[in-house]
Amino acid sequence: MTKNNLNLGSTAFIALTSAYFAIALNIKFWQFACEKIDINSFSVLFFALSLPFFIYVPLFWFFSLLVVPCIGKPLIMLLMVLSAASDYALQNLGVVINSDMIRNIAETTPREAADLITLHAAFYILIVGILPAVLVYRTHIEFASFGKEIRRRLLLFMLGFSVVGAFAAVSYKEYASFGRNNKQVRYYINTFNYIYAVGRYYKRTADAKREFVILDKSPQTIPTQDGKPRVIVLIVGETARAQNFSLYGYNRQTNPLLAQNGEIIAFKDVSSCGTATAVSLPCMFSKLGRKEFDVTDAQYMQNLLDIAKTAGYDVFWKDNDDGCKKVCDRIGKTDAKQDNKQPYCFGNYCHDEILLDGLEKQLQTITRNTVIVLHMMGSHGPTYYKRYPDKFKRFTPACDTASLQDCSRQQIINSYDNTIVYTDYIIASVIDILKRHNNLQSGMLYVSDHGESLGENNLYLHGLPYTVAPEEQKKVPMILWLPEQTMHAMKIDGSCLKKRAETVSFSHDNYFHSVLRLLAIKTSAYEEKNDIFPLCLRQQLPPSGLGAKTDLIYRL
Repeated sequence: MTKNNLNLGSTAFIALTSAYFAIALNIKFWQFACEKIDINSFSVLFFALSLPFFIYVPLFWFFSLLVVPCIGKPLIMLLMVLSAASDYALQNLGVVINSDMIRNIAETTPREAADLITLHAAFYILIVGILPAVLVYRTHIEFASFGKEIRRRLLLFMLGFSVVGAFAAVSYKEYASFGRNNKQVRYYINTFNYIYAVGRYYKRTADAKREFVILDKSPQTIPTQDGKPRVIVLIVGETARAQNFSLYGYNRQTNPLLAQNGEIIAFKDVSSCGTATAVSLPCMFSKLGRKEFDVTDAQYMQNLLDIAKTAGYDVFWKDNDDGCKKVCDRIGKTDAKQDNKQPYCFGNYCHDEILLDGLEKQLQTITRNTVIVLHMMGSHGPTYYKRYPDKFKRFTPACDTASLQDCSRQQIINSYDNTIVYTDYIIASVIDILKRHNNLQSGMLYVSDHGESLGENNLYLHGLPYTVAPEEQKKVPMILWLPEQTMHAMKIDGSCLKKRAETVSFSHDNYFHSVLRLLAIKTSAYEEKNDIFPLCLRQQLPPSGLGAKTDLIYRL
């Protein structure tokens, strides 16, 4: 060490470095937060004051792992320069730091890169990134003994965790609302944004070389006995939790139409695969169960719709949500929002009635076995009030804003319950449309992707890790409608199935195999143990094999 060097203990160095990254290298984030946060109450003020801790503490944890002898300083210096460049791009170029941007950078030619290096950019990176890196270089870090360093950092980690946990417990509603309303904010949290983006880029690059897994090259569809085309409508709900369905005992009448339909079967204990659409949706259509499920594995494996298409079904996906999460990539989809059709659409949103538009006409033209998937916007928050037309505003006062912190818990629940009433209408309408087509052997299955927290234990929205997520985020409604002719053709004992629906626990793991039965597809991908129907068939085949074609539906 020379006399010109700055001498700091490891803890002080980590603390100061974290503060510099949190403040000086996150200017875009703080600009964005100031624009979006409207301090109109004490709870919002408390949230705003706690926000710096949510940036500082994770950085402190991160640098506690990096700052070790020999390699700590070079890594910090590199990250300072990269973070300065990233923050400049965020502020001045309006770029978004994600995996696509990393791909652009990786594939940029030297000539193209040179065009981006302006005098202003160079000066900014020099002042904000390079000079502080030089200061780090000239700093001597004093480390304690290995054991003492570990104990000290663990203690500080627990302290930081306690502080962040306390703020989260008090301001969860504000954090949930801010995050959901401003999803792009994650791209502005500097250092973590590009580290994550780089990881995603290299993972996608590696995944691109993976082989696609074919579960069954030649699945077969068992024809109907009367020659009618088989049509199954799969309605995928969004953010609907079972606890707020009156079909399951909720003290409000949120299912007035379905409650009058004696043909429906409501499964009362169904668990989702995940707590967010990005996991639950592909998991539902995958053979992989929740414990084995991996999003990337599912993307490179035949799913339920792939098998249906290979088996000769016409498969249609009509979307009013934010996409099929690659489930429908190989069959194509219709984006209901794209046409901005009136009176269903407003701005970037459409009410779910747009999924009904054209359904009658489509059914009139069907001559082949068909699967129709309707992907609802359902009850997606925090803008519950945008999910239903005014005439379905049954419960008031409602929370008519995206800022949940501006509403009481009861207002939030009222808005959410209105979305369930509207969902009830959509499901009932699909059933009514199908009933009018006696020339088809039809059925409908509705399942939500995940649930929602509505203030229980001060939790809102969804997306918590599955192991710690409350039941409200994991228990989902599953509703089956099969008319008498379909029940008879499939040899299903309706009373048996209703009893099982009331007494047996099911999950998204049952979806893949149960839908295969509804579609009467014989495939090696099918597993009877995960099918909800076999124990309620009026006639069981011997385990030894398959009978005549008319009997094949009993055992897939």
